[in-house]
Amino acid sequence: MSETNRVEYKQELTDSLEKEVIAFLNYKEGGIIYIGIDKLGVAVGVKDSDSDQLKIKDRLKHNILPSCMGLFDVISESNNGLDIIKIVVASGSEKPYFLRKFGMTEKGCFVRIGTASEPMPQKRIDELFAKRIRNSISKIKSNRQDLTFEQLKIYYEATGSKLNDKFAQNLELINEDGFLNYVAYLLADHNGNSIKLAKYNGINRVNLIENNEYGYCSLIKAAKQVLDKLELENKTLSKITSKERENQRLWNPIALREAVVNAIIHNDYSNEVPPKFEIFDDRIEITSAGGLPDALNQEEFFDGVSIPRNKELMRIFKDLDMVEQLGSGVPRILESYPKECFKFSDNFLRMIFPVAEIGNKVNSKEVPDSGGAIGGAIGGVIGGAISILTERQKEVLEIIIKDDKISYRAIAEQMSINESAVSKHIEQLKEKGYIERIGGTRGFWKVKYPIQ
Repeated sequence: MSETNRVEYKQELTDSLEKEVIAFLNYKEGGIIYIGIDKLGVAVGVKDSDSDQLKIKDRLKHNILPSCMGLFDVISESNNGLDIIKIVVASGSEKPYFLRKFGMTEKGCFVRIGTASEPMPQKRIDELFAKRIRNSISKIKSNRQDLTFEQLKIYYEATGSKLNDKFAQNLELINEDGFLNYVAYLLADHNGNSIKLAKYNGINRVNLIENNEYGYCSLIKAAKQVLDKLELENKTLSKITSKERENQRLWNPIALREAVVNAIIHNDYSNEVPPKFEIFDDRIEITSAGGLPDALNQEEFFDGVSIPRNKELMRIFKDLDMVEQLGSGVPRILESYPKECFKFSDNFLRMIFPVAEIGNKVNSKEVPDSGGAIGGAIGGVIGGAISILTERQKEVLEIIIKDDKISYRAIAEQMSINESAVSKHIEQLKEKGYIERIGGTRGFWKVKYPIQ
């Protein structure tokens, strides 16, 4: 593969690295730099990958302005048995980026043109500086300056890192005037930010059955609470076939996690509007404030072009292993859900994931649609209601399928539980419409719906 407008090869780590990174930061699509691959695309490897990675991170941190922390990834890869280094660079939102020692001049600013990194004309430098985003949350002063960060320190320690006395400055939690900024406010132990998670009975917002709030604490803690809650809601559906039991989650767990984290990281907090999560019988909706960045169109968005709205949050979520490499989130979601699941507006981005289409046919018979809900039958549709079995109920049903005349005592012995518990499971299976008794107590069980 040859070099392109988004791919640069370097045989070894040289003094021109910052120039190449700046060119991609100033380019609307960002780019990728490979070190240990020659100009012909042939891997030659690097001698000390670990040492070079540390040097790269240090050089980019100290030699480029505005700060590009959170806008690049340094990844170790193998090519034909040789160690190479991959640097993924996102397009920055605070253009122009420049070499610290030369400032915003043609000697310090570069942009990608074709396969080369060229000096940026001074007129273009001045135009970009005039448009530079000034209302990013890193520049907004926190309305509280007595913030504490014990939760954030604990999360860093859990990854084997420890925040030192200068962590607020290193993590860019301080604005240009030396005050704690809105990023610090969001990550503090106590704040006024809260993420809403609502659950409805049905396919519209009429019947609210749960209204949860996760927040007033570090955004990291709130994000983990949302992920834990959705993990509980993302139930496993099962279907017994003649050969095996097939399991499927309501939503693809990888795509769901990517969507949740992306919504939280890329949300526009400048208007104090948090992301929102809503669960319906037929879908989950994830809404984040803020449309696409001005420099990004939908095609580039789906291709994985990354322009982090909140690079400080991106950097911290990456530090805590809650984010994969830059630009990987949307492509990972598209592996499970089509582009039509994304809805764009000027002020919001919404992702709509339908529940898994399981159980539309049971025993070769069509199941009636449940009032328009996607999937028709999820774990058995009885009178339009969605009934999902517990693991114990599934075990009982599997036993009955194998022997429809089995006694409560025999079921209890197989499951190592008492007969009273078996009786409760049987009653629940009958209430949900999976089984019915034919011929009285000495008759047999008729299985109406196997596990779907």
